[in-house]
Amino acid sequence: MTKLVDILVKPLITEKSSLESETNNRFGFVVALSSNKNQIKEAVEKLYAVKVLNVKTSITPGRMKRFGAHTKKTSKTKKAFVQLAEGQKIEFFKGV
Repeated sequence: MTKLVDILVKPLITEKSSLESETNNRFGFVVALSSNKNQIKEAVEKLYAVKVLNVKTSITPGRMKRFGAHTKKTSKTKKAFVQLAEGQKIEFFKGV
């Protein structure tokens, strides 16, 4: 079994995810490719002490990028959007 810290790579902080967190109480994370919805739910609940209602995941395929005269493929990433119970909140920036 993987560690809870290894499942959540980093929070997904974009304009779109910030709007989702304000309106629908849904927060985004970049997660490990091998993780499943149950592991993501358990990791968020234990690390942030919140109640998770729903987890939606999506895998973004890698794309070709140019580096000078060469092209390379970027690695694929997995995103998880976690909906919290009413009244629950995750603060990524405390004191800002």
